[in-house]
Amino acid sequence: MKISSTIPSGKLSEKWTNHKFNIKLVNPANKKKYKIIVVGTGLAGGSAAASLAELGYNVKSFSYHESPRRAHSIAAQGGINASKNYSNDGDSTFRLFYDTIKGGDYRARESNVYRLAEVSGNIIDQCVAQGVPFAREYGGLLDNRSFGGAQVSRTFYARGQTGQQLLLGAYSAMSKQIGLGKIQFYPRHEMLDLIVVDGVAKGIVTRNLENGHLDTHFADAVVLATGGYGNVFYLSTNAMASNTTAIMRAYKKGAFMANPCFTQIHPTCIPVSSDHQSKLTLMSESLRNDGRVWVPKKINDERQPNMIPEDERDYYLERLYPSFGNLVPRDVASRRAKEMCDKGHGVGPTKFAVYLDFKDAIETNGIQWVSEKYGNLFDMYKQITGEDPYSMPMKIYPAVHYTMGGLWVDYNLMTTIPGLYSIGESNFSDHGANRLGASALMQGLADGYFILPYTIGNYLSQIGKSTITKDHPSAKEALENTKKRIQFLQNINGSKSVDYFHKKLGKVMWEYVGMSRTKEGLKNSIVDIKNIKKDFLNDVKILGDNNEFNPELEKAGRVLDFIDLGLLMAQDALHREESCGGHFREEFQTEENEAKRDDENFCYVAAWQFEGEDVNPKLNKEKLAFEEVELTSRSYK
Repeated sequence: MKISSTIPSGKLSEKWTNHKFNIKLVNPANKKKYKIIVVGTGLAGGSAAASLAELGYNVKSFSYHESPRRAHSIAAQGGINASKNYSNDGDSTFRLFYDTIKGGDYRARESNVYRLAEVSGNIIDQCVAQGVPFAREYGGLLDNRSFGGAQVSRTFYARGQTGQQLLLGAYSAMSKQIGLGKIQFYPRHEMLDLIVVDGVAKGIVTRNLENGHLDTHFADAVVLATGGYGNVFYLSTNAMASNTTAIMRAYKKGAFMANPCFTQIHPTCIPVSSDHQSKLTLMSESLRNDGRVWVPKKINDERQPNMIPEDERDYYLERLYPSFGNLVPRDVASRRAKEMCDKGHGVGPTKFAVYLDFKDAIETNGIQWVSEKYGNLFDMYKQITGEDPYSMPMKIYPAVHYTMGGLWVDYNLMTTIPGLYSIGESNFSDHGANRLGASALMQGLADGYFILPYTIGNYLSQIGKSTITKDHPSAKEALENTKKRIQFLQNINGSKSVDYFHKKLGKVMWEYVGMSRTKEGLKNSIVDIKNIKKDFLNDVKILGDNNEFNPELEKAGRVLDFIDLGLLMAQDALHREESCGGHFREEFQTEENEAKRDDENFCYVAAWQFEGEDVNPKLNKEKLAFEEVELTSRSYK
């Protein structure tokens, strides 16, 4: 199958404007005739559902939470990027576009990234109108701070609770439409399959998580806004319920999966402290604005940090990258932290940690100033670790955080299945091989508020109103297959828990498909993951019944999807014989241990096509063309 990105012709700066004018529209009076399903209620899904309903469409919204407010977007801390140049330090739409392209190591689509930068300012205006309490300067203007991968201040924030406040804005807009009857909200419902009729997406199969009831729902278009798949590593900063089931169901029904190996390791997380941990905690990248990262120069130094004099500290990011210092992109900061620990300079009980020190900021600006900017983050750190970051440096270490891969989408955010859209972190489109900090919230709200509401009309205007019912053969087949899948899992009746296999998968993924990868390690991981799947299908034990509240059954289906996705990630990483962004192959690095791209052979999006269970997927390539930026080796020195 040949894929078409549907990128409009013309100048980069005019593509989106011209595209909006040229695409077909749905008459306002006709919008009420169409039904749209939105799966997921985070920033992307919540803003999309609210916007589509406001336009007049009939929306069905599904969440496995009891409230849209529980979506994982609430955990985002540091801020949201936008090119409004409030700091008057030289920012612009093009600079945000360039920083994002460069930060993604030139593995993203120019047109999509420019559009993202172009609408970023509108997002801030929208959120201010909704009452989002962004921080303000003394004169009343919205305040900005800097983030990794940029030399300007363009990140708008609400202390360390930006994701929460933005989600409340989307939630309020969504709640209004629920009250008006334009959105039918289905809480505690999980999508378990996609209904495809004659190659076109027409609905979904869901399970009521409270009573196990399976049902089918139909619409003229389906939108997946189900987030990322970082939990394939078991330990990540993602919420424990975050999973990949929706996009994997879509993948197995014909939607291509793009660049699945592009995962982001966040450098600023609380280190692992126990084998019994089930998740890791993110400490916002914004802390690197005023905190300084360092390790002892002496190997295996057991002294308390406050006892180590300045001349015996290695502020290695400032030393290696004098221009950007502690604000280098996440992939660079993460690899350097691992490198320091591997050399024996790690700190803390496990020696897999580095210091993030606020001593200089406190001495310069005072505790009150630091508390006003980062107080809630400092409190969270103290509650989790028992250590006071005002008097002692934080200990941090990289952890899985975000996934740049996801379902392949065209310029209109449609997958390779007509009528199926993917927005936010569930698609691949805007971040290339590495996402800059504070850009996730930007993409989710851009897709939901300002892009999808335009582009979905182009599709709906060209199709008739859906007449699919529960009696349709495709609907019956999807429902029956879901029942069989559940029954099969329950009938295994093995001896090992679901978590046993998830942890086993996570260790393989972290060891071989994590921060650094090798050809040999990836080959080993493929063998190991196949064996894990075989053992899972023969020896997993699921207690309880389908027709009731059953978290173990939910988890079993999700972990099986993680296993399949983990295999695909390893295959993708093995085929990509270069290093770029978050994908670091040890065989392909510069003399200074930086990522070494191969633009001649790998300047493309790898879009994988499902060919059947236990069959190698087919690789499709979308060649990336760069007209406005020059392909150069990233340098943050």
